[in-house]
Formats: sequence, C-alpha cells, structure tokens
Amino acid sequence: MTELLEWIPRLAGQRVLVVGDVFLDEYLIGRATRLSREAPVPVLEFETRQLIPGGAANPAVNIVALDSSAVQVGVIGADAAATTLRQVLQARGIDTRHLVVDPGRPTTVKTRILAQMGLRFPQQVARLDVLSREPLSAQIEQQARDVISRQISAVGAVLLSDYHVGLLRSELVASIRELALAAGALLTADAQGELDKYAGFALVKCNADEARSYLRRDLRGDDDFADAAQTLCRTLKLTGGMIITRGADGATVATAAGQTAHCPAPVVTDVFDVVGAGDTAIAVMTLAAAAGAPYVTAAALANYASGLVVRRVGNYAPTPAELRWAVETWRPR
Repeated sequence: MTELLEWIPRLAGQRVLVVGDVFLDEYLIGRATRLSREAPVPVLEFETRQLIPGGAANPAVNIVALDSSAVQVGVIGADAAATTLRQVLQARGIDTRHLVVDPGRPTTVKTRILAQMGLRFPQQVARLDVLSREPLSAQIEQQARDVISRQISAVGAVLLSDYHVGLLRSELVASIRELALAAGALLTADAQGELDKYAGFALVKCNADEARSYLRRDLRGDDDFADAAQTLCRTLKLTGGMIITRGADGATVATAAGQTAHCPAPVVTDVFDVVGAGDTAIAVMTLAAAAGAPYVTAAALANYASGLVVRRVGNYAPTPAELRWAVETWRPR
C-alpha cells in the first residue's frame, strides 16, 4: 500500500496527447410516475440533463483530474453538439484546439434516458446514439495526422482510445507509432478488441472478453490469463507490457521481459455502473507508466481508480485525494 501511495503524486505534471473517437454523453433523467397507456413503458417527468465528455474524451478528463494535462485529438462535426462538446471539455481544463472538424458527419452523441425511482441512483431505460460509421475522408484523416505530428514533440505520452467509430484506422495508427518512436513518447492504447493495429506499442490494455475473442479460447483462472497476457505481449511485440483487465477479478500483467503478475481488485461495495471504468484504467496506467512506475504498480493503481468509478452512474474521473482514500481504505480481494 505504501508503494502505491508514493506513486499517486507522480501521476501529476505530465502532458498526454489523447487520440480517438470523442463523444458527447447526454443523460436525460426523469422521475417514473406511471406506465404509458400507449405502450408498456414508464412515463418519465423530466428532472435534469447532464452533459459529459465520452469515448476518447473520457481518458482525457481522467488525466486532467489527476493533475496532468491532456491535448485532445478527435473528429467532430460542424454542429451544435460539437460546440457543446468543446464547452464541456474546456470546462474540465482540456485543450480542444486540435479537434478536427468534419462538416460531412455528425458529432457522436450518446443519449441515455434514466428513470429516477427512489433508489440511490437512477436506472437506465434506453439509449439513443447519433453517429456515422462511414470511413473518414482522406482529407480529414490527413488533417488529424498533421495535428498529431505537430503536437507529439510536446508530450511525454500518447494514448489511443479506440471506440471503432472511424478515426483510428490501421494506417493512422501506424503513422502515430512512427511519430511517437521518433519523438521518444510513451505509446499506450485501449484497443477494445482490435489488438493487431497496436503491435509495437509500449502498453496495450484489453478486457477479459476481448482477450478471449482474440485468442479464440476460454480463459478462466489466473494461470489462463497469465498465459494469455504473455501470448498477446509476444504476438504484438509490445516493448513494455500487456494488461488484461478482469473486472472484480483484478488485472493480469505480462511484460516484454517475460514476467507475469496478477493484481487483485480491491473489495468495492455499492457497484452501480461500469461505464467509463476502462477509460479511467488506461488513463491511470498511462500516467503511471510515463512516470516510470512498474506495470504491475500501474495496473494496481488503475484497479483502485476504476473501483471509484463503478460506484457512480456514468463516466467519473477520480481525484488524487479520492485515489489516496481508496488505496488506504479498501483491502484487496
């Protein structure tokens, strides 16, 4: 525990370039009053609306909450949602000057409708997404590549957050890898299943289901996941390590040096929503690795930070004080 506490202040003061599919998360919350006569659905009386950065914008929010700085690169539309997304990012201290505008596609918006029914947190009833899955034009992709090329020399780490909405195509990822290697920047990725694109990175994260799907085999206990993490680390030729997050079962780490370790998750009560936990994990792992922490330490800190997130509804970015409290308070499983 003492070692983890010593690393928390070192997460601060870093500058990270965050690249990926940025979203605006909208939460419409109403009180359930009755069932509709038109269909077997609850009628909600509107109470509040919340707007939160989502997708690849969420790791950036977590980085800033931990007292580092984030430069956001993503593609947005020329619409009202883009203006709102800029505003909510800027309100959290994130540099939005390098978002690329594509007038031919909408800003991705994920609207969640939640019912307040007297419980501690409202319950999600439905979600409506506005997005385009059309490939980016060559012009827009080149603009993104140019922005990254100009900014990469001024950061210590580059974090790629892949939500599979068109930006992080294999060709752009390859260009980013070359630019990061030339600049000497740490290169990390939350691959969300598309692991092959991230060969040659320093640190790659995926979850247990994504590892099972990629390797096409069942994974159950610590030994299975240790072998899987080693296999992925070798297959992807990672220069640092592979981390497989396993929810309540913690995380398994394999390093390029051939070491494996299991990091148990803390015992967390009142788990309400897992949305955003992976974004928080990759943000903490990136900051810790950039500060020089061993990957096992980075994964352990990420476990505690993610534990704070799942106790909230929607994306949440823990502060250093909250992370310190979690490490001091929660015991490992």
